[in-house]
This record gives sequence, C-alpha cells and structure tokens, in this order.
Amino acid sequence: MRKIIPYNPDLVPLAKKLRNNMTLGEITLWREINNKKLGVRFNRQIPIDNFIVDFYCKDLQLAIEVDGTIHFTEGQQEKDSLRQSRLESLGVYIVKFSDLDVKHNLSWVLEEIKKVIWDMKPTPNPSKEGKNNRYD
Repeated sequence: MRKIIPYNPDLVPLAKKLRNNMTLGEITLWREINNKKLGVRFNRQIPIDNFIVDFYCKDLQLAIEVDGTIHFTEGQQEKDSLRQSRLESLGVYIVKFSDLDVKHNLSWVLEEIKKVIWDMKPTPNPSKEGKNNRYD
C-alpha cells in the first residue's frame, strides 16, 4: 500500500507555477519519464512536507531532482542537505542530477534512474508466480 506523505497546501499554487515554468533540463527529463515510460508513474513539481520536488513516484516514494546552478551557490548546499534529510526522514528516496548532466548525458541519467527503479520495485511473490486462477 502506498504511504501518504503530508504536504503544505500553501505550496500548491507555487507547484503549479513551477510546472508551467520548468527548466530545459526538467523538460528534457520529463519527456523521457512521463506516461510510465520507465515502468512507473512520475508526477512533476510535487509538494511534500514543506518542499517541492521536481519529479516524484508515489508508488516507490522516489524523488528525482534536477539541480541547476542555483544549487551550487554559497549556502544553498547546506539548505539542500537539510531539505534532503527531512525528506528522507519521511521515507522519500532522492536521486539528484545536475541540469548539465540531463542536457548532455541524458542516456546515462536515464540508465541511473532505471537502476534505482529496478532496485526499489518490489519483487513478485514467488508463491503466486505461474498459478492459473481457474485451478487455484
């Protein structure tokens, strides 16, 4: 069953605004992960607690962040670290990529995301594999 993580409803208008003003890196990645192209459903610009994550898979509690240049400015890395700690304490697993990696190494980024998804996806119940419901 999917865990429901609370969010600050005051962030919803900002999340909608961010969806309509995504960076080139975010747009590029979104085109590759939307519509279950990687086997799981992602949503974009999702409020979680008091933060907004770029992409989020509710079933896996997996957040993908595309960090632009703002994330490398003085003081921002400490804020990002506190943010990540809080989200992880809520059970969210975070994968980060730089905006440049998404733009210039998209195939690598997608392979890394696929690996994370593969590692996080629950394995099928072996006791139910191969059974035909008509005879069970």
